Amino acid sequence: MVMHAIAVGALAGVLGVFLVWALEHAQLFALERLCGYVPLRAAGDRGLGPVTTPFRPWLLWILPAVGALLGGIASFLLAPETAGGGGDAMIEAFHRHGGVLRRRVGPVKALASILTLGAGGSGGREGPTMQIGAAAGSFVGGLVKVDAREQRILLVAGCAAGMAAVFRTPFGAALLAVEILYRDDFESDALIPALLASVVSYSVFVSAYGESTLFAHAPRYPFVPQHLPLYGALALLVSLVAASFLGTLRWVQRQTATMRLPAWARPAVGGLGVGVLATSFIVLIGPRVGAPGQGFGILGGGYGAAQVAITGDSWLPAGWRAVELLVLLGAIKILVTSLTVGTGGSAGDFGPSLVIGGLFGGAFGRAMQLVFHDPRIDPGAFALVGMGTFYGGLANVPVSSLVLVCELAGSYDLLVPLMLAEAIAFVALRNHSLYTAQVPTKRDSPAHAHELVSDVLDDKLVGQFIVRDRAYVSFTPESSVNELLAAIAKNSWQDVFPVVDLAGAMVGIVDAEIVRTLATEDHLRGVAIASDVMKPPIAVTPEQDLHEALEVMLTHGVRELPVVDGTGQILGFIDEAEVTRVYLDATASAAPRA
Repeated sequence: MVMHAIAVGALAGVLGVFLVWALEHAQLFALERLCGYVPLRAAGDRGLGPVTTPFRPWLLWILPAVGALLGGIASFLLAPETAGGGGDAMIEAFHRHGGVLRRRVGPVKALASILTLGAGGSGGREGPTMQIGAAAGSFVGGLVKVDAREQRILLVAGCAAGMAAVFRTPFGAALLAVEILYRDDFESDALIPALLASVVSYSVFVSAYGESTLFAHAPRYPFVPQHLPLYGALALLVSLVAASFLGTLRWVQRQTATMRLPAWARPAVGGLGVGVLATSFIVLIGPRVGAPGQGFGILGGGYGAAQVAITGDSWLPAGWRAVELLVLLGAIKILVTSLTVGTGGSAGDFGPSLVIGGLFGGAFGRAMQLVFHDPRIDPGAFALVGMGTFYGGLANVPVSSLVLVCELAGSYDLLVPLMLAEAIAFVALRNHSLYTAQVPTKRDSPAHAHELVSDVLDDKLVGQFIVRDRAYVSFTPESSVNELLAAIAKNSWQDVFPVVDLAGAMVGIVDAEIVRTLATEDHLRGVAIASDVMKPPIAVTPEQDLHEALEVMLTHGVRELPVVDGTGQILGFIDEAEVTRVYLDATASAAPRA
């Protein structure tokens, strides 16, 4: 598995390099050279050169719709599971499809994402690489023909590798991949393969793009205990905004489902709304702040807007006007992301979640700075905490999002405020989830159904649950068929009827299937005896566990089994109802209390 995880990491790293390269060039051609759009970039995002084309709003407003239409055609006609963010499809594949994604998923997701995001769709590249990396894991697993368990693990490792490459957060990506599958659990078996794959993919990516963190920030964020209540208040605010974002996204998805348009055309409607909103905002607000802020981070992932929330910029107004502008940008980002992802556009919801959290966190930090006149309050610290808190609470991934933000900033100075805010948001957003395919725990995952039955029943011995005092029907080998039928007709509970010798040892069984046959074969009743129609004995011993007993029942299609000692003497019976009761009692006692 180690070698397989390394292979997945290498493949995901190469695919990540290609995707980022293709997205940069698509954006350069469509947005910058055709439309004269000036993008805001995070400090770690490199551009391909200055924009020299004059701004063309008459073209920009329609471009996202064109890209979304082409991306929708690619997604819905070639691989419908690639529509939307990509996270849900990966989670669904893990729980319900044995960790298998079709081989076409990776190329189709890349193509649809390049078309959608390159033309200005509001979404991140991390969601697509999550699914593309998972497809790489599925591909490697199918190529080397691993079992179902390793197939699922390689899917998770691929997801981690894809995230680690393009986001440059190897540790956080590995944690996210094992945490995102469940609301209250981790896929712990996949952690080491995910770490290995992340290290390899990250190494491949930085070999091509260089090593750097995505966001610039202050040299230090000193820990001030008196500010913890402010971070707690920020967590509540961000939770409210996150719930509003999810409500908007779900509303767009519901409205999209009712459209009288082919599924492949619906993303174009969202793209049109994105283009109109973004162009209107740029035309109305752009002249007031100057050309450097022309893009505002509305289109694409928006990491440049989050960078402004962290460190500010020369064009950002001072005082309360900065707070108002950041809040307005956050609200616009909620709308354009919902329109892009909610209509089926191939764009990630991970990146915009961080950006929205960062914008509202930065606005909150600046507001607190103005209210309390405390020079120790750094708005950038609140922006970074808001980023992790928004996504961590909404996706139920508090641990991994905490580490992700620290890696993004290249600093663990904010660890304690992040821990507090993540915990509050995790509780506040308990009834909300960005990913509908997420399940509460392993117990709720079809992928682990058999393993959980084994876990519960393996340590329970048959001898503890023998039914000894129930009267049962048995026969001798010489018993006639008429005796069999008469005795069985009077019995109300048995499926398995033992045939015993003179010493009382079981030598065979007559089961319900034989009884049904005998009931319709009149010519056998006068001549056949039990030894003619019996089957080889099936039984369990007191030393076997309930899982083995259940397997025997399922293999032979019976509801109960005789329990015998070493000499074949019948001690009693173990039945399906008793096994079920033991399982339910054990799982109920292990279930988390409400």
